[in-house]
Order: sequence, then structure tokens, then C-alpha cells
Amino acid sequence: MLLPIVIDLHDANPNWQEFLEAAIETILVGTLLAMATRGESNDGLTTRQAYLLTAAIWLAVPLFASLPFIEGAPHVTFTNAYFEAASGITTTGYTVFTDLDDLPRSVLLWRAMLNWFGGLGIAFVAMIFLPVLRIGGMRYFQTEGFDTLGKVMPRARDIAKSLLWVYGALTFICAVSYASTGMTPFDAICYAMATLATGGFGTHDTSFAGFPPAAQYAGTFFMLASALPFIRYVQFGHGNLRPFWEDHQVRAFLRWFAIALGALLIWRYLHRQGTFEEVLRDSSFNLSSIMTGTGFGTSDVTHWGSFGVVLVYWVGLIGGCTGSSSGALSVFRWQALAAVIRTSVRRLHAPHRVILPRLYGKVLEEDVLSSLILYFTGYILALGVISVAISMTGADFISALFATWGALGNIGYAVGPLSASSGTMAEFSNTATWLMTLAMLLGRIGMLAILVLFLPRFWRA
Repeated sequence: MLLPIVIDLHDANPNWQEFLEAAIETILVGTLLAMATRGESNDGLTTRQAYLLTAAIWLAVPLFASLPFIEGAPHVTFTNAYFEAASGITTTGYTVFTDLDDLPRSVLLWRAMLNWFGGLGIAFVAMIFLPVLRIGGMRYFQTEGFDTLGKVMPRARDIAKSLLWVYGALTFICAVSYASTGMTPFDAICYAMATLATGGFGTHDTSFAGFPPAAQYAGTFFMLASALPFIRYVQFGHGNLRPFWEDHQVRAFLRWFAIALGALLIWRYLHRQGTFEEVLRDSSFNLSSIMTGTGFGTSDVTHWGSFGVVLVYWVGLIGGCTGSSSGALSVFRWQALAAVIRTSVRRLHAPHRVILPRLYGKVLEEDVLSSLILYFTGYILALGVISVAISMTGADFISALFATWGALGNIGYAVGPLSASSGTMAEFSNTATWLMTLAMLLGRIGMLAILVLFLPRFWRA
């Protein structure tokens, strides 16, 4: 919170006092927690404690991150402040703030920083914690035969350090690229942090629409790059490019994106929605923004027609690669589901043969499969239940469905009548806002990590 204070002091904006107050409150609580737990056993966490700690962190961090919004942005309620902070930390990109151009630069920088830190934290969680917690089939990445890290970094501490360096270097390269296309240095830094985090918080109400074509092409490239496993960049930095090109997730992600983009280009060009270059730039940017879960936009996808909207919805459910900051179901889980379906079909033709589902040449173990199917089931169920719940608050069902789709998948792309006028979620009621906040947290943590806490037998076992 000290960096935004520097910005406010430079701009002679009195808002620095709000950030200083928030910083003092956060430091005070953190110090008291540290003193209260001083001298406690350091034998490591049990599985129950790990689940509780994971959920508590993701619920508590937005609370403190929202403090600068409560006084730093005009007429912001606690509901909207917590929603904005949760959207930033989970790298969703939904916002309830309008007139971004009139907000203090410190608030805009703080939003970008929340995206950036959230994306980095998600990469840590995906690579280090979720495999241990066995959430959504992620135990597959803990098995001995899966070469995620090779022999480059055997310890979590080394993984964290290397990810931090790679993440920072990519952010710097992205910011320089944006600045070279005509962005101001401040915009370039803020948009670079949001891009690498696939977060989508911008500094202007028009998102990316007000920037030149070169910036939009650069944004497309870096959004796609940010949806690839960060650990592959670490290996690339150690001079090993082979794992990058041999990664089945990377190849599948790029292939599926190319297929979706090709279909959309043909549809839009046949319906004469602009010149080929305009259609290519607009389609590639918005489609990559949705598939990677970034949430930047240059146009309204509802103008693409029914085929375009349906394609966008399914692409948003796919998401990026595991080990990146992208959200949704992820390429890995879709590949695993496809492997299970192929195995089931083959068993129908040869019921007496022993056929096991395989992914990347390795057998999918039973506990991985059960966790995977449970995650898919929970995801679809949450998508339906929360959509209906939001519609019961007075929102039309299209807005409710896409609001849940964007929140649960951490996509952050606003679609529907309620968000059409401003491109934000400001028109939704307080109840709907809290439901979207819940969806963002469920989608980012892995909903089972929260839902399991409500099971009495989990605490008794």
C-alpha cells in the first residue's frame, strides 16, 4: 500500500491519507497475528489445517485489500469495495467502479497491483499447494511420472523464487511493449500487471478500445503467453526449450484457440462485420481475453451474432493451462475428461478388455479421476445454482448466467443487458454482488476447498 501513497504525494492528492490509514491497520493486524502465534509448533500443517488456511487466506486478503477503496473511491460501500478487491485478487476483472478516468491514480495502481499479486499467488497455489490438497484432479501433478519441474527445482522455495523472477521479467517486457505502442508509462505498467495476471483491471472505462491497433495485437500476444504454464518459462530461462514445445497442455491450448478463432473469423467475415484486418484484430483480442480469463475488451461480443456468443461461452469454460494465472476449468481437466470418455467408448466395444484411461502417456489413477469428476460436477452445479440465485434478485437470466460464467471462471468479461450500458457490474443488486463474490472465490480456490469446510465429518475425521 506504500506505492500508491507515493503516487498520491507526487500528484498532490490528499487520498494518500486513506492508503496510509489502511496500511497501518493491515500492519497492526498482521503484527498481532504474528505475536499471537509466536512460539507455536512448526511441524508443518495437517491436511485439515491446509484446507482451512487456504480458504482463510483467500477470504481475508480481499478484506484488507478493500480498505483503500472504502475511502479512496467516492461513494463506495463495503459490499462494492470487497467485491472489487476480491475481483482483483482472484484476477477475475469484474468491476463495479464507473468513471475510472476520474479516479485517483493511486486507486488505479492499487487495482493493478491486486491483479498482479493475485496472479502470482495463484501460480504458487497451483504449482505447490493444490497438488497436496488433491483438489480437482491436481494430484496428477504430484505423481512421480509427471515431469512438471524435471530436475531444475526440487523444492517449493526454489519454485517460488524462480516463478517470481519469470513473472516479473514477463511483466517488464509487456510494459515496455505497451509503451512502445503509444501508451503512457503509467497505463503501460498498470495494463502489463493486469495482463500477466490475466486480471483485466484497466485504467480507462473503454478498457483496450481506446488504444491503437498495435497495442491490441501486443495485448493478444501477452494474454495468450500468460495462459501458458509459468514453470515452462522457468525451464526456458535455464536454457531448456524442449519441455515448452512438448507440453501437451500448451499444444492443446494453442490448437483449440486457433480452431475457435478460425471459426469465428469465417462467421464474422461472411456476415460482413468489417474488413478482414478489423475482424481479425477484434476477434483475436476478445477471444484470447475470454479464453485466458483476462477480461479486457474492445467491443461487445453480443454484436457478433448467436454463433459468436455461444462460441464465446464455451471458450470461456475451457480456460488456460494449469500452472498459469488463468481460470475456468483449465485445459488439463478437459483433456482428462476427454481421455475418460474415450476409454468408456472403447470399453463398450471390448467389454472384456482391461482398458485404463491415460493422459500424456500416464494412467489416470482412481483418486485423480474421482476428484476430477467431482470438480466438473460441482462446477456445473454451482454455475446453475448461482445463476438462478442471481436471477431471483431481479436480474434478467442472460445477465445472471453470464455474470456467473464470468465470476466462477474468473473471466471478468461483462456480457448481458445489465452490464451493456457501462461495461461494469454496478447495476446488479447488493445480494447479486455478494453471490458473484462467492462465485469468484469458489472458482479461484477450487470450490471443494471451501465446501469441504462445511462437512461435519471433515472436522471429526
